[in-house]
Amino acid sequence: MTIITMVAVVLIILGLLLFRYIDTSFPDQSGSLLNTAEKLASSYRQHSGDSAFVKSANEILAAEDAGMVVLDLQSPSQENRFSFDGTVIPADEVFNPKELNAIRSGDRLKATYALPGKSDSSYLLVTVPALVKDGETLTHSLVLFQSKKSIENLQYYVKNLFVYACILGFTLTTCFAFFLITQINRPLLELKKAAENIRTGNYNRKVVIHSRDEIGELGTTFNLMADQLDHTIRDLHLEKDNLASVLRSMADAVISFDLEGRIIFLNPGGEKVLADWSRFRTYDGENGEVPQEKNVIPDPLQPLFQSVTSETREIATRLHVEKGVWYAAMTPLYSDGTVRGAVAVLRDVTDEYRAEKMKTDFVANVSHELRTPLSMLQGYSEALIDDIAGSPEERKELAQIIYDESLRMGRLVHDLLDLSRLETGHMTMHFRETEVHQLITRMQKKFAAMCRDKEIELRLEYVPNAEVSIQADEDRLEQILTNLLDNAIRHTPAGAAITLRSYPAIWKGEPAVTMEVQDEGEGIPADDLPYVFERFYKADKARKRGSSGGTGLGLAIAKNIAELHRGSIEVKSKLGTGTTFTLLVPLH
Repeated sequence: MTIITMVAVVLIILGLLLFRYIDTSFPDQSGSLLNTAEKLASSYRQHSGDSAFVKSANEILAAEDAGMVVLDLQSPSQENRFSFDGTVIPADEVFNPKELNAIRSGDRLKATYALPGKSDSSYLLVTVPALVKDGETLTHSLVLFQSKKSIENLQYYVKNLFVYACILGFTLTTCFAFFLITQINRPLLELKKAAENIRTGNYNRKVVIHSRDEIGELGTTFNLMADQLDHTIRDLHLEKDNLASVLRSMADAVISFDLEGRIIFLNPGGEKVLADWSRFRTYDGENGEVPQEKNVIPDPLQPLFQSVTSETREIATRLHVEKGVWYAAMTPLYSDGTVRGAVAVLRDVTDEYRAEKMKTDFVANVSHELRTPLSMLQGYSEALIDDIAGSPEERKELAQIIYDESLRMGRLVHDLLDLSRLETGHMTMHFRETEVHQLITRMQKKFAAMCRDKEIELRLEYVPNAEVSIQADEDRLEQILTNLLDNAIRHTPAGAAITLRSYPAIWKGEPAVTMEVQDEGEGIPADDLPYVFERFYKADKARKRGSSGGTGLGLAIAKNIAELHRGSIEVKSKLGTGTTFTLLVPLH
């Protein structure tokens, strides 16, 4: 369309200029007619006014709708006649008196004449001197006339010729333009379709090369680009899949943010962390507490994010979120040398933190537990060496204290070894058929004398005629019950009761047996209940420091033995009412 429009505009402009030139230049033929008249006048003089010459000249001029008349200036003007389209007109009707005087004076005259009653029949006339008598008097003047209709016909012919030429040229140009469009647009349309396929992810569409010109080179380059892009996209997808697989398989949470704190990417671990932390509420001065916004950086990471983006450096720290501890490492993300966000790697180190704290507490507790008997052993031993005891009874008393403390140290070491074997899986378990009723009956008989001495009633409860047999290590179960009963007796005042009971139960969808030790002692504070099964944890340190005090490891050992039986041990307590320890063991 551009080519056709350009050609059309050029032809229109050229036509306007040419038509204007024809309309303005063709009517002014008097100059050319005057030159012709001068030549004819010269030939007329050479032929000495021969009438045959005039006749021959008229015959030639008639082909151009022109004619020639020789005016005899010495005769009356009405005798000189013109023949226009077969109409004879006297000279005095063609020229006015002024023009006739100019002709007699030898002037070269240009004039027009229109036949009366025929507006379309007009003539252009020019006069030139023809014969001069005696070299002074003008006797004849030559008048050359031509019909304006022939000039108009010539104009019309030229215009028509130009119009036809324009139509032919425009038609040829249009055909050429459509041919050119076909030759150019076909490969361009193929390129467009191939580009659309690439946009939709199909890189196999190739452009057919029809020529070796610039468009053909463009198609070749496009095909090479598509192949290279296909390989690049495949490599990127492979790298993306590898990275996604790595991130999905990571136990750590990975979350990336833009500079405004909006979440860009997160792996499954990050989704879990975000879901857990989304329940947090922040304080707004106007609206009070408001929920954590979704898809934005969680509040616990806000200070770390601000520090990383402002200082543009990696920061690693520990975050305490509610009761959990998280290791957080955040690194800024760069784009063209400027920070565009940050990526955070979060790891739940609550267990490691507690294990580290437990290890520290364990070392401190062991040191504390050993320091007292060692100090007593050292002190009473020095008293014996220095012979401070003045009587055999006093020496015997000092020796008894040394013996009791050595037994206490032995129990502590033995419990530590048992706990270490249980936690490392090196404890050998001997599972066999165990009758629960026989076990608890034996435990009741074992502690009956001790309870009588302390004026404590020891009750035994079980379902009659419902003997339950389990697969268990009977010695280890007895160790658990011994520990629980020993604790109950030590913390139950005189006149109260301790109940040892068993009954069938369901544990995780499997048949099981429940054994309970319930006392009526002072109970355990609610804040201490979650920690009673930890090593060396003592809810009431003063209460445990008597001569019969435990090592603080019994409940930790009991928990590990219960877990080795695929069971559990739980505690319920209320201050001033008592404590109930529940041991659940599956039958198989």
